[in-house]
Amino acid sequence: MSRETYNPWTVVNLVFNHLAAAGLHPVLGETGDPAVPASALLRALGIEPGREDEGPAAPAMQAHLADIRATMFPDVDEGRP
Repeated sequence: MSRETYNPWTVVNLVFNHLAAAGLHPVLGETGDPAVPASALLRALGIEPGREDEGPAAPAMQAHLADIRATMFPDVDEGRP
């Protein structure tokens, strides 16, 4: 069986949004790097934390998405929203 990995920042985002939706007021960064406990949680669940450059924010993924946008929307400038 191959090792499963998951980006700890995705866990941070999921938990942050869940707590906020429950009416709580989580803060980010005031008590340390939230990726550290998120990584510990993943390990406790038997999942290896992935690299921080994995997922949609990865530079390679952003470049790939930019290529797709340029192909699909050739008349739109990248600098415009």
